[in-house]
Amino acid sequence: MPDHSRRTFIALLGSATGSSVLCSVCRPFAVRAQQRARVPRVGLLIAVADDAEGQARLGAFKNGMRESGWADGENVVIEVRFAAGSVTKANEYAAELIGLAPDVLVANSSPAVAALQQRTRTIPIVFAQVVDPVGAGFVESLARPGGNITGFVSLDYAFGAKWLQLLKEIAPGVTRVGVLRDPTTPGAAGQLGAIQGAASSLRVELSAIDVREPAGIERGMVSLAREPNGGLIVQANPTATVHLDVIVGLAAKHQLPAIYPYRYFARAGGLISYGTDNLDLYRRAAGYVDRILKGGKPADLPVQNPTKLELVINRKTAKALGLELPAALFARAVEVID
Repeated sequence: MPDHSRRTFIALLGSATGSSVLCSVCRPFAVRAQQRARVPRVGLLIAVADDAEGQARLGAFKNGMRESGWADGENVVIEVRFAAGSVTKANEYAAELIGLAPDVLVANSSPAVAALQQRTRTIPIVFAQVVDPVGAGFVESLARPGGNITGFVSLDYAFGAKWLQLLKEIAPGVTRVGVLRDPTTPGAAGQLGAIQGAASSLRVELSAIDVREPAGIERGMVSLAREPNGGLIVQANPTATVHLDVIVGLAAKHQLPAIYPYRYFARAGGLISYGTDNLDLYRRAAGYVDRILKGGKPADLPVQNPTKLELVINRKTAKALGLELPAALFARAVEVID
């Protein structure tokens, strides 16, 4: 082989050998770079059904994530399950979501959060629409959650007294009030206790209507409507939301003045609602998810109370019930539905 060919061959061999050595050195760095580039995964357990309201909550959360720079399917994966008010489904989907090894879990309602908490004490959990997270055992205190859970409270028990006061304001003749509740939901007893605390001064007799399935709801509301001067308070719980159309329809059928906890009840034909802007809680929950994905810890993120309250009136329903609502009430409303 001529000298110049031999020199070329040796140079090429050295180059190939050097490249092989460099590749073997660089490979661990490449692997670590790929690991760092792994797309975060967020598991979202929504307690209501996959309907317009469920999609509104999901949309609010995704909008909040986009505001923080996270786009589903691009730089984050959001896995969603809808429990439709079923504790059985909440437990099933909780196990399913945890099995996906998410970086953060998000849930609304106490049953959904409890289902996740029973299965993990290490994966961060952010809740929305929980009534009493301390009483439910999710956090040590609002200021210092102390574990792997934090989030956003939907209401405090004082709302119960306010619901009864508003019901008497719009229908002064009401003397008997049925409280539609899910007794299995943490916070149900506290909400009822607050209503009971205001009942004596407002001269109202209370009875509880337990919400489990449509037939039971109808039996309770028919019983309430058998005698005159009846009214209805619907507590905040996922089961009532799942059976929203049944409840609103029965209240109209039996001419029962009723107050509801969220805007979407009034939009569905309910007389009046007073409560938290629940979609705002999902947007704010996305902010906490962003902070956790960037290294924050739930134990260091204080539980936050609602900041946006809404009074919504359905004037069409008021007319159908023959009610003349005070002008001052309309002035306080954020929305009047005609």
